[in-house]
Amino acid sequence: MCTPAPGGRGRGRVRLNVGGRVFQTTATTLAAAGRDTMLGAMLDASWNAAAAGDEADYFIDRDPACFAVLLDLLRTGGLHVPPHIPDAVLCREALYYGLLDRVRAARWDDFDGDRLRLAASVPGRAPGDGTAVRPAPDGGCCVAHGGAVRVYNWMLEERRPVYLDHAPVNDAAYLDASTLLVAARERPGRRDGGVAAFSALTGEMRHRFRVAHDRQVRSFTPGALAFDQECSIFASCKGRLNEYGIGVWDGTTGEQTGFFYEPPGCALGDADKLQWLDGTKTLMAATMFPRADSSFISLLDFRDKNVVWSWCDVGTPASLEDKHAVHAIAMEDGRSICVINQYDDLGFLDLRSSAGGVRWRSRSKLMSRKKVHAEETCYPKLATHAGQLFASTNDAISVFTGPDHALTSTLRGSDGGAICDFSIGGDRLFALHNEKNVFDVWETPPPPII
Repeated sequence: MCTPAPGGRGRGRVRLNVGGRVFQTTATTLAAAGRDTMLGAMLDASWNAAAAGDEADYFIDRDPACFAVLLDLLRTGGLHVPPHIPDAVLCREALYYGLLDRVRAARWDDFDGDRLRLAASVPGRAPGDGTAVRPAPDGGCCVAHGGAVRVYNWMLEERRPVYLDHAPVNDAAYLDASTLLVAARERPGRRDGGVAAFSALTGEMRHRFRVAHDRQVRSFTPGALAFDQECSIFASCKGRLNEYGIGVWDGTTGEQTGFFYEPPGCALGDADKLQWLDGTKTLMAATMFPRADSSFISLLDFRDKNVVWSWCDVGTPASLEDKHAVHAIAMEDGRSICVINQYDDLGFLDLRSSAGGVRWRSRSKLMSRKKVHAEETCYPKLATHAGQLFASTNDAISVFTGPDHALTSTLRGSDGGAICDFSIGGDRLFALHNEKNVFDVWETPPPPII
């Protein structure tokens, strides 16, 4: 509760009695919080008729220790939290004042792969069955464990999880900060698979996405998930009657808007990686070894249901040497796709030509590897962010920078075994380790305040 106290009110010096402790500051300092915050609105004459005169005096019935930290943040731009103040309490108070985004921004800087530091290692609940880790828009994340998806806010406090009654989860993704999409495998003899939207706050199911063929709703097993800029949802689908392809739904209405049936020579229903390319308005669908005997990558144009580009490694020299691409990512320039094989070699495919093969380059001499047990081995994964390329190898993540993708940093976090998945979002990198299901959180520290 905030009320003007008896006395002068104004736009110059401001006195605040917070929970019995008196603070003095200036209207300029409080206005730095922004008009859309409680402190900024206090001094806005259009909102607070009491904002007049040379001085202002207010009483706020809140925690004074936390207010001291937040006021210092407004004064200096730095966040200095005494050890006796729990993060949860500080964030609760920051939310009240409308300063939660300011607190988050002071904790870490814009994402830079070469400046990342290990901020936290969060232990998992079910060792050995981690499937995927996905970032939330606000800096939180979710982790798929068997038939459950565990949800964490940006303070890494666990929210109510999503339980699927033992239906294994293939993928998960945030449609927005409050909506989580989950793709679950259909169990033999059961029609419990599919894609559904859940509340990221309560874990309750909001909507189940249906697939219809010839106007008949059919059961299916989804694989990978993706979105476009217009809130369309894509999922690779395997139907019981060989209805293989990519399903499309409207993310606003939840209704099916299309289905791209798998043409001969393309493996779409088994795709384990989908990625929307906004520059060309196409969807990359990648079905990679070992999910399939060979690796297939296609670019799909849903406007005319056309495969505009495709590649597979069947019969290539690399495949004859038992080297297969195991993951793929479209580069941010939209001109190439990066692939990585099970021996940690990086390669590039030119999207401007369908005739060329992979330009491989070895990474083995660039990496200092830490040996892991054979049973912990996970296939490498790729990601891109802000012009940098990231690749996981065993228990580390390599960062490549510049047009030549030079190795510039190596991230090695907790002793949780090999990395089975990682992702980037909300200015954080999340790495899920296979052995203990611990996930590491990497952040870019804020620059020093001079």
